[in-house]
Order: sequence, then C-alpha cells, then structure tokens
Amino acid sequence: MRHNDKIKKLSRTSEHRNAMLNNLVTSLFEKNVVITTTTKAKEAKKLAEKLITFAKNEDSVSSRREVAKRLKSRKIVQKLFEDIAPKYKMRKGGYTRVINLGVRRGDGASTAILELVEKPEKKDKKEKKK
Repeated sequence: MRHNDKIKKLSRTSEHRNAMLNNLVTSLFEKNVVITTTTKAKEAKKLAEKLITFAKNEDSVSSRREVAKRLKSRKIVQKLFEDIAPKYKMRKGGYTRVINLGVRRGDGASTAILELVEKPEKKDKKEKKK
C-alpha cells in the first residue's frame, strides 16, 4: 500500500524539496516565467496556485504571514498581494500554466515553462539623457 504519494519526492529530502519549490515559486512571482523540468514545474504550480488563492481571498496579517513563511522575501510578498493577486480576483483558479518545451540537450530531461496566465504590465523605463 502506497501512502503519502500526493507529492512527488523529486529525489530530495523534504527540507531540500520544500526549499527548492519555495525558490521556484519566488522566482515565478519575481520574473513571471520560470524554465525548469516538467515534474518540478508541476509541483511548483500546485504551491503557486495555493499562494495566489491565499493572497487573493483575504488581505490580513495572518494571510501575509502564511505566505511569507514560504516566500522569504518581503518584496515578493508585497508584489504578490499588491500586483499579482488583484489581477486574479474574478478567476476561480488556473493562475499558472505549464508549457512543455521538449528535452534538455545535456541530460535529456524533459523541460517546461511555468508562467503566470495574466502577466503584469511592464513599467516603461525612462530614457536616459546623453
């Protein structure tokens, strides 16, 4: 009988796996796109969806602390609550998508793009005067 098979082990200890997934999701919220292996992308997608739902449903101190436990960066937590979550207010799920890329040249691992469905608009940088 196989118990505790809801999450892929990814050949790592639980601490290493959790740290890796937290870092992947932090990078996703920071850059809006992450390229990684398909299995890692699918596992990170689960965590990202939960955090966006958490940030979307209630903006309280307890929800910010719960999200901050995973993301570790105040700047990213603030971006999640102020920029990313409001864009998904009317959406009930499916905030991220996984797009298969093919195999990686070096080791043959299947790679994928993990991205946010609705990307925030980029702010125009002011042109520098010469």
